[in-house]
Amino acid sequence: MAGVSGGKPRYEGGSGFGDGASGEHSFPEPFRAAVTELLGTRMRPEITLGNTPAPRRLAPYAYALTATVESDGEELADGRLVLLHDPAGHEAWRGEFRLVSLTQSELEREIADDPLLAEVGWSWLTDALEQFGCGYTEPSGTVSRAYSQYFGAIAERPSSTEIEIRASWTPVPHGDGSLDLGAHLRAWGELLCQCAGLPPSPLPLPAPGAPSPTAPSQVSSVVPMPTRRQPRGGA
Repeated sequence: MAGVSGGKPRYEGGSGFGDGASGEHSFPEPFRAAVTELLGTRMRPEITLGNTPAPRRLAPYAYALTATVESDGEELADGRLVLLHDPAGHEAWRGEFRLVSLTQSELEREIADDPLLAEVGWSWLTDALEQFGCGYTEPSGTVSRAYSQYFGAIAERPSSTEIEIRASWTPVPHGDGSLDLGAHLRAWGELLCQCAGLPPSPLPLPAPGAPSPTAPSQVSSVVPMPTRRQPRGGA
């Protein structure tokens, strides 16, 4: 997986993207600046980022990246985050930018059977956005769990359970007009780590002049899932 921290941004997906595009200078400056900010974001050490082709029909401009959470050599969670941009604005988004995410992680069966899993999973996203001081509006999404039983040539594999969180939200500019997409990316990374059963990261320091983020005890009353030892997709 190619890393995306540092170096020249690669733009893919959307109209006029990918191989054969007329060059990055044809993209709107707000979109180029937004992608550059994402690529310069420092993440938790357990998270590895990579880039991937973006969907081509959701918005005039799009950029996508992948993330994998690993601990002790085990892959515990993965996902994809897509940045959409419509310079004309989008009525449903109530803004010019939209973030769309997919997060997946394997669970222990007793955790997956928790009847409040869906509500807890959604709260991990909203709590992380608040913890990192992200302004957002129009959130939407689903939390699903899937049980898999294996047969035939792979019948020896134990049954598995997976949580999948699909979400989208519109980043709201701060008073100075900045979207602070780096904070949104770090919040999404925190969601991945929560799904992976890792301890919460320390509360981030606020930017100069920014209001102090909510203290951890005020952010969430949800107890993170216990750390899992079984690798994702393990036999």
